[in-house]
Amino acid sequence: MSRVSFVGKNVVLDVPAGTTILEAARRAGIRIESPCNGEGKCGKCRIYVEQLEPAGAVLIPAGETGQNAAAGEAGVNDYVLACLSCIDGDLKIHLDDAERESVRILSEGRGFSHEISPPVRKEYDAAEGLTRVFVGDERFSEPGDSSGEAYGVVADIGTTTLVAALIDLASGRELASESALNPQTEHAQDVLSRVKIASEPEGLDTLYRGISRELNRMIAELSQRAGVDREHIYEVVFSGNTCMLHLAVGVSPEPIGMYPYTPALMGACYEPASRHGLRVSPFGRIYLPPVISAYVGADISSGILASRLFDRRGTTLFMDIGTNGEMVISRDGELSATSTAAGPAFEGMNIESGMRAAAGAIELVEIDGEGRVSLGTVEGAPPVGICGSGLLDAAGELVRRGYVGASGRFARPDGAEGGDGPPDPEGRLERDGRGKLRYRLADGVWLTQNDLRQVQLAKGAIRAGIDLLLESLSLSAEDVDRVQIAGSFGYHIREQSLFHISLLPESFKGSVEFVGNTSKAGGEILLLNEGYRRMMEETARAVRVVELANDQNFEKVFVRSLRF
Repeated sequence: MSRVSFVGKNVVLDVPAGTTILEAARRAGIRIESPCNGEGKCGKCRIYVEQLEPAGAVLIPAGETGQNAAAGEAGVNDYVLACLSCIDGDLKIHLDDAERESVRILSEGRGFSHEISPPVRKEYDAAEGLTRVFVGDERFSEPGDSSGEAYGVVADIGTTTLVAALIDLASGRELASESALNPQTEHAQDVLSRVKIASEPEGLDTLYRGISRELNRMIAELSQRAGVDREHIYEVVFSGNTCMLHLAVGVSPEPIGMYPYTPALMGACYEPASRHGLRVSPFGRIYLPPVISAYVGADISSGILASRLFDRRGTTLFMDIGTNGEMVISRDGELSATSTAAGPAFEGMNIESGMRAAAGAIELVEIDGEGRVSLGTVEGAPPVGICGSGLLDAAGELVRRGYVGASGRFARPDGAEGGDGPPDPEGRLERDGRGKLRYRLADGVWLTQNDLRQVQLAKGAIRAGIDLLLESLSLSAEDVDRVQIAGSFGYHIREQSLFHISLLPESFKGSVEFVGNTSKAGGEILLLNEGYRRMMEETARAVRVVELANDQNFEKVFVRSLRF
């Protein structure tokens, strides 16, 4: 047995030889992010290890990922990959780089004024000395007068983040909100990877229990902050993509990972909260909004509601940009939708210096006409990495100033190696140890050629989805009257970056508005107004779904869309 100490956590445990550091951390209940689920591809489980005894344990240097992961051994005190490094001797593990706290998560989105008419009612019976509670068709009683205490929770279950809000069902007032990372990101970053993991019973149980524990923690925090008894929370609305809804209630998402991509769960239904261990009223229930298709989920149904796409005149393009890119076009209220797998690049994953939007993440990049760089970081902290909005900014500025060509390749600086690119007065375009060009944004923070490729793949998928959805309706980009961009990532990017990298057509300039977290905003409306539930169930069934997997032109349009 080897003794492992997690410095800063006051946790020490003994593990058998051959246990990976990532496995040891999970046994100890310590979070080390591993979006590739331990395959050594992402490099995000980088940690510092010291006092290795005896020497000779298999430690993988933090710079070696993917096919190079087994290329060598780290030194006695070194940065290593937790997922691939096996323990054979006593270790001290430092978690400064492994755990990133205070991630910025968007909790607000645009909604609209509506009547408050929830399916929960309470009446005090003075003669009996009890309160009658009506939750849908269910009836039960509580001792005493609790008629003024009726609450609900809306939970926006994103692939990367969670947002929960406690709502007073009588007034519609939000009493408290809480946000966190989705704990499933420890095992896989994107939807398809989670579908693969959850296709096995053990993997499904791991992901399901992780989300249940975190939601319970968030509900407890909300209740304590607002001074509310959790037994007076009668409904919880889960708003999330199709895969997340499956995982949140323990249903295997395996069918959405294979043709014909038919979800096992279509939403528009209720689940007893007690069945899933949610610590709310014993009679509480979970409402799952309607799912539109395997990859256009309840979060988009909520977004359609919050943005009132069903009664919009003219042509509106609604987009939610994240690890998935979902798009809905409203043409005088008639809805068509599609989705693309953008991948985790926009979340800062699969990027060499990528990180989430935590303190020190570069979120704004500007390059002037002389090649001088200005940076903005989250909380104004010294730069330690780059998040999704900064990644798009950086790529857009490099393209705009000519340091990166339309093909996505770096242009060598004027006068250097015969290059014909623009001047580089600060010497930021440099070569790494393998002779590959990269652009230095700050000390220890680079944008590499592979990073640019990841941006191209993500933006190419989204742009192809836009073009093919328009084409399916015989529309051109010029026919679009307005563009609404939802989601946390969309809210923090600068509009100009979307055009610099050609993620959006030029004709959309001047028509873009950022509408925030419409998944949560729409979920709140569904929590507070029962009539909108019925209306959205009908609306979701009427949406025309365009399956890009069946489009013979997708590959051609996707390749065309890769160009900056």
